[in-house]
Amino acid sequence: MPNANNEDKVSFFTVEALADILSQSKATIEKRIKNGELIPDKVSGLIDQRQLEKHPEVQSLIQSKWENELKTSPNRQYNLVELFAGCGGLALGMEAAGFNTVMLNEWDKHACSTLRHNRPKWNVVEGDISEVNFSDIQENIDLLTGGFPCQAFSYAGKSLGFEDTRGTLFFEMARAIKELQPKVFMAENVRALLNHDEGKTLEVITSIIDELGYTLIDPTVLKAIFYKVPQKRERLILIGIRKDLVEKASFKWPSPYKRLMTLQDAFYKGELYSTDVPVSLGQAYPARKQEIMSLVPQGGYWRDLPDDLQREYMKGSYFLGGGKTGMARRLSLKEPSLTLTTSPAQKQTERCHPLETRPLQIREYARIQTFPDDWEFQGPLTSIYKQIGNAVPVNMAAALGRSLVRLLNDIDSK
Repeated sequence: MPNANNEDKVSFFTVEALADILSQSKATIEKRIKNGELIPDKVSGLIDQRQLEKHPEVQSLIQSKWENELKTSPNRQYNLVELFAGCGGLALGMEAAGFNTVMLNEWDKHACSTLRHNRPKWNVVEGDISEVNFSDIQENIDLLTGGFPCQAFSYAGKSLGFEDTRGTLFFEMARAIKELQPKVFMAENVRALLNHDEGKTLEVITSIIDELGYTLIDPTVLKAIFYKVPQKRERLILIGIRKDLVEKASFKWPSPYKRLMTLQDAFYKGELYSTDVPVSLGQAYPARKQEIMSLVPQGGYWRDLPDDLQREYMKGSYFLGGGKTGMARRLSLKEPSLTLTTSPAQKQTERCHPLETRPLQIREYARIQTFPDDWEFQGPLTSIYKQIGNAVPVNMAAALGRSLVRLLNDIDSK
């Protein structure tokens, strides 16, 4: 079910979509409706965009430049090296944007098998990044990408330089930047990095990027729902431009797509996929859990169960504070998925199918991350869930990739 429609323009929004767009809770939107601030259509229940024109998030959807940005292409071959490559979500997006992948590094053997199986010609270097000799790469590298894990630094003094961060995975990415001297680098991470260790972690990262001779664009959190991804996932994006090229550079973040994608779009034939989602392998619930979960309505969670079942399912957590909205959670076809985890049946972060009482299957997981159906994952089921759950959504990566192509085109033209 679309979140908005009116031929090719965004005109109306569901309550759920509006909450996602404005980063407000559904309860907040419903309160605004109750107070008369927002007035839904009496028949459809949708909210007219003219009531929301003061919100820049809504304006960005209405004035979307997505279709024009899709026409972006490299002025020449741009070479890419990717670190912490996982199962290829970021790499696939960069490939779609027009980058030439020179090398990918990943330590997980099953993720490496996935990369090699789908792209036999890619140079996949399996193993510990600390043992990779980047000087072996002969090509000039235009872009270095990767998502280093968020780690605290050990503070021996008041400030840390490049060498002081040795032993961390960020150090290894910084070493790659130092050795390869790419024109631009792009690192993605969890939103929590912004405030990690009271902001000290990002402060050290920023300082070292400067020490390496790069200017960091203001770190920005991108919401996947704006980039044709049916998932409420957020990633912090760090982009650095080599200082000798900064004066030539003009970077613009990607424009959002004209509407939000939902699980309806992910699982059924339509704008996002040309067929319904194929049946695939997946985890199953134990019998008693399935009985309890069968009573949770679409879009609901444990508080929608009868009180006796709430107590049985939640056990000691029943008496603790907090909403715990991820527990016994059934997704809704009318909304984007909650952020995928590395397992769809973890009790704290349940991801139950909207219509069937079971965890999401791997092809459903993959579609929520906007992988193409012909991208085949390798390894045991638990590893495949982990690979997909940790991936960068392909469509968001492609949108970012097109922005980076435009940046490099801009640098090359001056």
